[in-house]
Amino acid sequence: MIQYDPHRWMDHFFDIRGSLVREISGRVLLCTLWSLGVVYFHIYIHPVGIPSIIHTLVGLALGLLLVFRTNASYDRFWEGRKLWGGMVNETRNLMRTTEAFLSEAPETRREVAQWMMAFIYAAMNILRDKKSFGPIAAYLDPEEVKLAYESPHPAMFAAKKISLCLQQARLAGHINEFVQISIDQNVQLLVDYLGGCERIHRTPLPFAYVVHLRRALVIYCFTLPFALVELFSWNWAVVFDTLFLSYVFFGIEEIGVEIEDPFGEDENDLPLEAICDSIFRNTRALLSVEF
Repeated sequence: MIQYDPHRWMDHFFDIRGSLVREISGRVLLCTLWSLGVVYFHIYIHPVGIPSIIHTLVGLALGLLLVFRTNASYDRFWEGRKLWGGMVNETRNLMRTTEAFLSEAPETRREVAQWMMAFIYAAMNILRDKKSFGPIAAYLDPEEVKLAYESPHPAMFAAKKISLCLQQARLAGHINEFVQISIDQNVQLLVDYLGGCERIHRTPLPFAYVVHLRRALVIYCFTLPFALVELFSWNWAVVFDTLFLSYVFFGIEEIGVEIEDPFGEDENDLPLEAICDSIFRNTRALLSVEF
């Protein structure tokens, strides 16, 4: 995610990185070149203007579709951020209660912390269709790491290991059954939050809606020169208007595409690496043992 000051316009007004200009430049350029051909044909070969009222009416409907597209995508983006915020809070609660109730079992505290961090890094990578425990893998048993990577869901493997650690602590007499259930509730919430993220990641917007919007957008932008070519005394102004309008419309649609799955590695996705590193630092600060 790109960090910026929203009050300083000139700091980012001309930025290319993260603005999606590269992603839509091909479509906008093709539309602009097409408008050049339409204007040339209209001036030198045969008039091809059409009434602009159709594009006026369709433009209103298209604007509503684009607004819905971006709103739906931003809802997914913000829900993803809330879910990861919940994971941050639950890791703090898990470490706080572990530090308090397992003060006489430092090895168990260390193991719970390690597998908790493994869960967090595994969650990030699962949402990117990868399997990895990140830097915490170096602190874990290599055989267990191998088993986790071979399992269908490494994050669930890590969650199971945390629950097993708590079970062993109860059997050893370090905690009672009620404390075990209370601490394990934090693990359950971590799993729930990850499930919410997976729901967003694996459920794109309805195919029919996306296809219809894109077809309408392409037809609108590529027929726009025909509707504008007779509105200007200087016909070549149509090229600049088409360039501007196609940039606006294609850009809005691409923003929706960019943020509808906010767990990737694009410049406008959530900063999951920074969140994981923050959890790592918080964990080490809350524990009285080192990894």
